[in-house]
Amino acid sequence: MGQVGDWIAEIYPRCAAAHGVVIVCPVNWYQAPSSLKLMIDRLVCADGGNPDPSSTGGKNLQQAKELELKGWDYPKHLAGRFFSVVVHGDAAGVENLRRILTDWLTDIGLIPAGQSALVGGYIGYYEPYATSHDDRDQEKDFLEEVRNAARSLVQAVRLLRRGDLKLPNASLTDPRQN
Repeated sequence: MGQVGDWIAEIYPRCAAAHGVVIVCPVNWYQAPSSLKLMIDRLVCADGGNPDPSSTGGKNLQQAKELELKGWDYPKHLAGRFFSVVVHGDAAGVENLRRILTDWLTDIGLIPAGQSALVGGYIGYYEPYATSHDDRDQEKDFLEEVRNAARSLVQAVRLLRRGDLKLPNASLTDPRQN
């Protein structure tokens, strides 16, 4: 399709093959880092968007509109995987970004790996940026929370793969599939 260096071609298959995903990121002025936002946009498009990108002649707007109006089942290939989210910052916006990332992941069908898998914390709260690495190294409790987020994810995946974890909504059908 003439797309060169499109890194989503490498990332998406890895996400689709994974049983769990962890996102660890800083807050950048109340927002996700731009590289994470770009990945989110591309993953959403890859996960249930146009099932056959060649059907629109690349980026032919009229063909894309016609195809969308015909409808497709929005497959959500990533649904059913577990996730952990860790967001850290030094001033403000940590909880907002943690909730935004959690909402996005659940919207595309991923499942939080428990309460301890959703972490938002401040490191070096309103301290100079120049010493932020020192502050991070001294935050033993936060580092343990990050480890617990990873442990929760691993445990949820193990339980699901063993058949010991049953998802309460597994037999339900989404009434708004299109």
